[in-house]
Amino acid sequence: MTKDVIVSISGLQMAESMDGEPIEVITHGDYYKRNGKHYILYEEVQEGFEGSTKSMIKLGENTLDITKKGVSNVHMLFEKNKKNLTYYYTPFGSLLIGIDAKNISVTEEEHKLHVEVDYALEVNYEHMADCTITMNIQSKESGDFRIA
Repeated sequence: MTKDVIVSISGLQMAESMDGEPIEVITHGDYYKRNGKHYILYEEVQEGFEGSTKSMIKLGENTLDITKKGVSNVHMLFEKNKKNLTYYYTPFGSLLIGIDAKNISVTEEEHKLHVEVDYALEVNYEHMADCTITMNIQSKESGDFRIA
């Protein structure tokens, strides 16, 4: 995998009272691997707000660690079969969220990483939704990037 990558992150939240609403971000980023962990760095711009949010994804064995700093701030830790609590700071206020990861799957190829995470999301100790995050990280040089 090269340093320059294309990052595609899509999420789906399935709440009991509504149909799933897919959310997708596609951007460029930087990749490196250190001490057996994958690191992906990228920036997000939120519509209607000045500035950006710097994001770092750290992938380890059965863990996904996401840190965001900027317009929104959060440190989310997804560990298989373990619930973690954190505060998500947004321009509208903060939320106490719980993340209970059921499955974390990482497939590594020469120029690609594919990640799938299934988890339950809680807000203020109440179950809000069952969610899935899918990430595709691909070397820009591979020239094989497609939007599904």
